Amino acid sequence: MASLLRVPEVATGDTEAVLTEWSVAAGEEFDADAPLATVETAKAAAEVPAERPGVLLHQLVVAGAQVEVGQPIAVLAERGEVIDDLAATLAELGVGPQESSHAPDEDPALAQEPEEAAAPRTEVWASVPAGAQAAAREPGRERIFISPLARRLARENGLDPRDIVGSGPRGRVMRRDVEEAARARVSAGSTPVVTPVAVPTPTSAPLLEAQPSAPYVDVPHTRLRRAIARRLTESVQLAPQFTVSGRPSVERLLDLRRQLIETTGVRVSLNDLLMKAAACAHRAVPDMNVIWTEDAVRRFGSVDIALAVATERGLVTPVVRDVDRIGVLEIARRSAELVERARTSALRQSDLEGGTLSISNLGMFGTRSFTAIVNPPQAGILAVGAALPEPVAREGRVEVERVVHLTLSVDHRPVDGAIAAQWMQELVDVLEQPLRLLV
Repeated sequence: MASLLRVPEVATGDTEAVLTEWSVAAGEEFDADAPLATVETAKAAAEVPAERPGVLLHQLVVAGAQVEVGQPIAVLAERGEVIDDLAATLAELGVGPQESSHAPDEDPALAQEPEEAAAPRTEVWASVPAGAQAAAREPGRERIFISPLARRLARENGLDPRDIVGSGPRGRVMRRDVEEAARARVSAGSTPVVTPVAVPTPTSAPLLEAQPSAPYVDVPHTRLRRAIARRLTESVQLAPQFTVSGRPSVERLLDLRRQLIETTGVRVSLNDLLMKAAACAHRAVPDMNVIWTEDAVRRFGSVDIALAVATERGLVTPVVRDVDRIGVLEIARRSAELVERARTSALRQSDLEGGTLSISNLGMFGTRSFTAIVNPPQAGILAVGAALPEPVAREGRVEVERVVHLTLSVDHRPVDGAIAAQWMQELVDVLEQPLRLLV
């Protein structure tokens, strides 16, 4: 019996996604749990699996299109099932004929995205004088693609979709674009007029250059960049934050790392050892292994730690589970797998959920110290600088050893200053006595 394949909830709270690719073509058979398509939100990408064996009868959405959670994207059928009338089957499933390119009361130039997929491109948006607005509306100009919901919101806010920068596939105007345009008009007192300039996307990261007539280039926000901006703004606004710092010598720790690599062949990183040390500190000071909720301070029995990973798309924080219960070599294996998935945009929603602490390391750039912003709802984030030679007092004499500057940013709602200070003291002790990491 024919059924609909719908967009799952990839990331909690995200209602929109992009169907990045189809893994199964129309008419192709598939097995249970086989990936049928891949959808991506600002936070994660996920495969849409098949619940049972079947045939992908018809694709309702092209690759690259914006979709919403729960939206039907394909029609599935049983293997061997014969469908004589696709239109009738769609009607039975509640999928009507495709919406016309424009509503009866609107300009045909405001059309929905056509079925054919567009070639990848990067869009650079440059402001144009208001006098060019009429020219942009002349017959024969490129049509403006807009989602039905965005079209309705634009009408309700008295906005002309031609004046709105689209962030969807092929420059399609989405709901968020209309909302931002409405906010911009309120703050500026008028609606800015912009025109898109398409730049072909090379295989590597594109080099964007300002047009001769424009003194600057506007690079459109990605979904991930928007999500990062939103979450960090919420963190600063909602969570009162303070910092504590430590300065451990890591000579013994780096020697231990070298020995582990030489004896096991496993590429153990400094971050792997830091995660294990943080887990030891969480065990010693369990009041740090918490998050803030509206009704209570939630304390966890196991230690899950997020690792900040910089990718071409932006910063993501996959979580390593049960760091307190596994060894350093297993931490290295799990973290390496998560980093690889992060850099190939293959993280699952489960990889990004949970954790009470994040570790952000900028030491590879030579940064001596810095302060990071807490990633809500986690209680803290540890900023790690480079291991650099500094004078250290040892039993009345001064020696030069490699030292790391650590800065812990803490959400003051679930954690008090004394708790954070005790945790930092424990962390420094573990890092300076690294054999404790192997116990």
